Amino acid sequence: MSTVPPTRPARSERFAILRRCRRVWAIPAIHGNAEALARLHGAIGERLEPGDRIVYLGNWLGRGAGIVPCVDEMVRFRRAVIAAPGFFAADVVFLRGMQEEMWQKCLQLHFAVNPGEVLRWMLDQGLAATLAAYGADPRMGLSVSREGATALARWTTSLRKALDALPGHREVTLAMRRAAYDDRGRMLFVSAGLDLDRPLAAQGDALWWGGRGFDKLDRPFESYARVVRGYSSAHPGAAGGEFTLTLDGGSGFADGTLLAACLGPDGEILEILDAG
Repeated sequence: MSTVPPTRPARSERFAILRRCRRVWAIPAIHGNAEALARLHGAIGERLEPGDRIVYLGNWLGRGAGIVPCVDEMVRFRRAVIAAPGFFAADVVFLRGMQEEMWQKCLQLHFAVNPGEVLRWMLDQGLAATLAAYGADPRMGLSVSREGATALARWTTSLRKALDALPGHREVTLAMRRAAYDDRGRMLFVSAGLDLDRPLAAQGDALWWGGRGFDKLDRPFESYARVVRGYSSAHPGAAGGEFTLTLDGGSGFADGTLLAACLGPDGEILEILDAG
């Protein structure tokens, strides 16, 4: 029988449930910083113990120059972790961030009412780096968006073929979840924030676009002792209060660094890693 409290959203296709976890390694926005991610994986691998879980908090795509190597490294490390004695596939979780959301929207751009306008906005938010990583020219996307749905569908089909050509990349995309929580209801992991006026089961795109008031959370959200997010536009490093933790050292941006946090079963911070 599940130990998830009955009010929790337990639909596995939307939320990841971290069962019987001893510690959780939370990896925030990477933004294509593949070299730093490899160093971070090395440090986590040296410390990994049975009962540990790993949560990528979204935004591994976008901004940086090493997006494909970054995803390759995520695929490699996941395989190494779940191949170790006592670990299972569900012990490594990928959350959807704004960059992954935009990539998914781009793959379906031929369904958009105003595709050119949508694409221009997403390019301004960092999508151009992801398109370039998968061999696409953003200018071509803008051009075909003016030619109609058929031309645009051919372009998005080429994007999907590029994604499928790289081992493991489609699988990471399909494995993404909206949020993750432990089966005791003590820790909640999100990409960018929460809508504090909605229960977890009713959360929408505030999870990856961010919600107002996260830094001012002065009480548990539902039963969660700590809510952890992996992206903030301020890139404050490891920062937060009694009930929150933001992990974003600005990886993928100038002078940024990639962090990770190890948390205990009640959300207590056990260690912060800095991979540069």
